[in-house]
Amino acid sequence: QVQLVESGGGLVQAGDSLRLSCAASGGAFITLNMGWFRQAPGKEREFVAEIGWSGGRQYNADSVKGRFTISRDSAKNTVYLQMNSLKPEDTAIYYCAAASRFRSGTYSQRYNIWGQGTQVTVSS
Repeated sequence: QVQLVESGGGLVQAGDSLRLSCAASGGAFITLNMGWFRQAPGKEREFVAEIGWSGGRQYNADSVKGRFTISRDSAKNTVYLQMNSLKPEDTAIYYCAAASRFRSGTYSQRYNIWGQGTQVTVSS
């Protein structure tokens, strides 16, 4: 069973940058689509970014386009989320998630493996 461990969260000021990492173990990383989601206090979990199993397809939520970049390093079984120009509204717990490339449907239907989350707090 694949396990995901996120790291890299913290407290930063508006305009700063952070890079989140998600290390995968216990499965074939190359067969997994990888995504980042976030959940702010009192809000539902939302999609942030996704990268395909081969790294050739990437999607970002409109709220982070131009600021966040998702990437993956298959040699290290790790996916990253580079977050630039952070805003207070980016404050949330960020979750790494994995989905077999053979699963289809909505994000909720496809992503069935989750990390424990890492807190990102952006002060104004």
